[in-house]
Formats: sequence, C-alpha cells, structure tokens
Amino acid sequence: MTDVRQWIVPGRVNLIGEHLDYNGGPVLPMAIDRTLTVKIRRRDDDIVNVWTDRAGSAKASFPVSVQPGDVDGWAAYAAGTIWSLAETGQTFGGVDIVIESGLPSGAGLSSSAAVTCGIAAAINELFGLGLEKADLAVIAQRAESGFVGAPVGLMDQLAVLHGEVGHAVLIDTAAAPPTTKPVPLGWDDAGLVLLVIATGAHHSLADGEYAARREECERAAAELGLEHLSQAGLDATVKLTDEVLKARTRHVLTETARVRAAVSALNRGAWPQLGAIFTASHESLRDDFEVSCPELDTAVEAAIEAGALGARMTGGGFGGSVIALVPLDKVATVRERVEARYAARDWAAPEAFVVHAADGAHLV
Repeated sequence: MTDVRQWIVPGRVNLIGEHLDYNGGPVLPMAIDRTLTVKIRRRDDDIVNVWTDRAGSAKASFPVSVQPGDVDGWAAYAAGTIWSLAETGQTFGGVDIVIESGLPSGAGLSSSAAVTCGIAAAINELFGLGLEKADLAVIAQRAESGFVGAPVGLMDQLAVLHGEVGHAVLIDTAAAPPTTKPVPLGWDDAGLVLLVIATGAHHSLADGEYAARREECERAAAELGLEHLSQAGLDATVKLTDEVLKARTRHVLTETARVRAAVSALNRGAWPQLGAIFTASHESLRDDFEVSCPELDTAVEAAIEAGALGARMTGGGFGGSVIALVPLDKVATVRERVEARYAARDWAAPEAFVVHAADGAHLV
C-alpha cells in the first residue's frame, strides 16, 4: 500500500466505576500500552475494503452507504463506523483499511472501541472532517449500539481517545457532553504495577447479558423518578421493592462512592486503600451486579493471596480480564499462583502482563 496513514490506538482498562457510564456516574479508565494499528489510504471510488490479522478473518468489502444489517461478524465494527460517520452528514470517499491488533480479543480491554475509534479518527484526519475527540467518541459508540447491537456507554471510546501517558481519565458521564480530566497515576514511584490477568473466559457484550443489566438499571431509575440511577439517594434501596433492582442500585451507589475514593487515594498515594477499593468493587460486581464468573473470581482470590494489594474484574463482565495492583517484586508470584489455581481446575492458563497508562489514538 502506498500513501498510507498509520494510527496507533490503545486498548483500555477501567480502574474503577464499572457499569456506571450508562448510569450517569463517574468512571476512571486508562488507555494502555497494548495497542492496535489502523493503516488507511484513500480510494478513487466509494468502496471500503477492510483486512485484519485476526485469525479466521478474511477481507470484507462494502460501500460507504452501508446500512445496519448489511455486514455482520468482525467486519460489522468497521462497517458500523463508516455508517455512523455518514449519519452525521459528513462526506468522504472509499478507503482501504488494514487492522493489525496486539489486543487480545474478548479480554475486556476494549478491542472493539479501539477499532471503531481508530477508524473514525483516521477517516476524520484523512478527509479533513474537523471532528473533535468528543464527536469521534459518540460516532464510535453509535457504531456499536446502532449497527453491531451492543448498547455500550461512552467510557471506552473516551478513554481510547483521551488517554495520556502516566494518567487515568476521570470521566463525568452525567455531563452533556461528558467531560474528561486527567488523573496522575503515581504507583510506579511506589514500586507498584498494574497487572492484567486475561482469563480466557468468554467475553461478549452483545450476547444479551450486558443489555439486560442496562435495562434493569433503567427500570430502577424510572421507579425512583430519576434520569440516571447514579442520582439515587441512600434510601433508594428502601424505596424499591424488587430485590434484583435493589441489588443493581446498591452496586451503582457504592461504585460511585468508590470512584471518588479511588481518585482521593491516587492523589494521596494511599496504595493499600486503593487496593481495598479495587477488591470491594469486585465483590459488588460479583454479588450485587452479578456479572462475574468463576474464572474472574478465582483470579482475584489468587492474586490477593499472592500479595496483590487489591484486584477486581474489569470491563463488562461475564469473562474477560482482572486487574491487580501488585508490588513489582511479587508479579511473578501472583502470576504463578493464578496459573496454579487455574491448572487445579483444569482451565487453560491465563495470560498475565503488566500495563502502563498510554496516549490515546494518534497518527504516527
């Protein structure tokens, strides 16, 4: 390919604030130094060709005028981004796109948001559309919700676009549009690292469970007369009668408080407190929101047993990854303990790796 533009697009982990982005609460994700590459060039027609290095994937082709239902499978994320861009009234032509990923698919590290944000950002720059990062985030979100059928919030897209080296991104999802603020991460200076444990368990937000949790939260907010469930007071669970809705609301209330406490802990360098917040978040996601699974729970328990200050599932749940705040000299011990616990249950070994906060999507 000649006249090719190349974009580096990070994945993300959410440090705290799980399932709050669609409930109007604060979230604290960070872009990570596990990335994918989007290579793009113009064509002289209105055809979009997409290639990927994902195993079992072939070339996909569709017109710029693609509509929901025309493309499925892995290529739906690319087609959805083209459709979503066109829905804004932007004018652009055909392109050739090559996606090369260093992000494990299904690990809850937002490979889908990296694809949609990377393509949107690349086309925006290639055709001089003049869209801001907030615009691109909304376009990428609509690609997943309106084309792919996964009703995601805006957290992943904003994190992928607004990431900064050494910082998390505090997002106020209740603001219109949502606001972002960098939050310094000082754990490296304290001899700590963030370890990701990709469990290998199935992770999909489009299989109905994520949508069901979102619908439950919307029902709880409606019963309480609120626009967003995060606005609920401490008496919310007393007012609700449905036990499931009570539990979902309890998670949203306590997780909102945990995000604020985590930002305070980061600012003060209170690392044991931050670890405890991580662990409490996992317990809430397991018990009140019911989005964990045995692989996630086992990884959290084993990591803490081996010396992690705290650990929690990250992402939508039902599989994916765990993050753990670990002293650098205990990383190997934590990895070995988790692998041993998995082997004892005849599960495939998980992949564990250290991640650092990285810059958002950018042109090379």
